[in-house]
Amino acid sequence: MAPMLQSRGDIQALTEEETRVMFKKTAKYMEETLQLLVDRPDSTYCFKLHKDRVYYMSEKTLKLATNISVVKLVSLGTCFGKFTKTHKFRLHVTALDYLIPYAKHKVWVKPEADQSFLYGNHFLKSGLGRITENTPRYQGVVEYSMADIPLGFGVAAKSTQDYRKVDSMAVVVFYQADIEEHARHEETLTYNEVIARTRGSGEGPCFISCACADASSC
Repeated sequence: MAPMLQSRGDIQALTEEETRVMFKKTAKYMEETLQLLVDRPDSTYCFKLHKDRVYYMSEKTLKLATNISVVKLVSLGTCFGKFTKTHKFRLHVTALDYLIPYAKHKVWVKPEADQSFLYGNHFLKSGLGRITENTPRYQGVVEYSMADIPLGFGVAAKSTQDYRKVDSMAVVVFYQADIEEHARHEETLTYNEVIARTRGSGEGPCFISCACADASSC
């Protein structure tokens, strides 16, 4: 039985189990390991846990965040995802910019079907423009429009070989996240997630937000 993942309010390093769970989930989408995002030539970056959410940030941002009370700290850096109550890791769409360069498998959505996906629906074979060759079933995939605009990500319901055999109304990709989520779930997002999902990645790993009665109280 996996160890319990504790809900913590302050900024914490991920435990070994939390790191394993997160790396396993992102490995479904990335050709390379997440370690590439940590061992960067421009600066030192890290993943930290705050209120069950995993944030990606530079050490400079982390040091700045320590000047803010953890009670008032809303978010910092880029939210990569969240640990659920059942100890699973759920990737957030705010991680999309970091998945794209290393995406193993991709699908392209026809113009008439992209709106359905952006409403949070699985998409059907009839809406699939093309798919990366040799994509296995249940593989994480990044979705693009036919104009190569990233729309979100999901999980392949069929392998490349199998999807060619099914009828046009069969689900070929299970929905996971999309760039229009803020319009449907704004009440459940952190301030940073609203900014990031509305404007791409916001200010990325240098972004910190806090809840204050006035500016001087931060």
